[in-house]
Amino acid sequence: MLLIGNIMKWEEFAAKVMSISRIGKKYSKDPYAIDNYEQLEEISIEMLNEVSIKPIEKNLYERDIYPTPNVSVRIVLINDKSEILMVKESTDNCWAVPGGWCDVFYSIKENVIKEAKEETGLDIEVDSLLGIFQREKYKDYPSVVSEYVHYFSGYIVGGELNPNFEISDVAYFPINQLPELSRKNTIEELRRALQVFFKETEMQFD
Repeated sequence: MLLIGNIMKWEEFAAKVMSISRIGKKYSKDPYAIDNYEQLEEISIEMLNEVSIKPIEKNLYERDIYPTPNVSVRIVLINDKSEILMVKESTDNCWAVPGGWCDVFYSIKENVIKEAKEETGLDIEVDSLLGIFQREKYKDYPSVVSEYVHYFSGYIVGGELNPNFEISDVAYFPINQLPELSRKNTIEELRRALQVFFKETEMQFD
């Protein structure tokens, strides 16, 4: 498990537990797991009510707060053969550079490192921001989700290829021979990020 750089405050820890319960209730299919997530949610509400000025009666992550774009990260890892590391998504059997949604109370760098570890089994360092893109501009399918994706470059410092349950394979590909891409990234996003990586242009953003 990735350790967060700064020790969490009590209320941040409780809110983190609450966010985990929300994710678990949304994606789990196991009734026993759902029951456990519901208990976690109740516990987190009790914990937050110990420090909250206003009573908390339900999960804070029900999206009843001011709507803002979702935030995600992607990491570009290039080997000495100019090949890019990609992961095969179990959901659609297509390929993406490692990454995903950002978790609360993790810095954006910590999220990049965590996602890379979970999806590839590799330990990485992050060295540069390549671009920030408004993903709905690049999608070729209807979407009601607004998302800002942050592309970073980095390098491998340890670990071994061992993807989690969301990933069915991990492989390197020549950058001019990419496989069929998952909806989680597009060729235009990758093209712009790689232009920055190879110093053909400055950092990109929408």
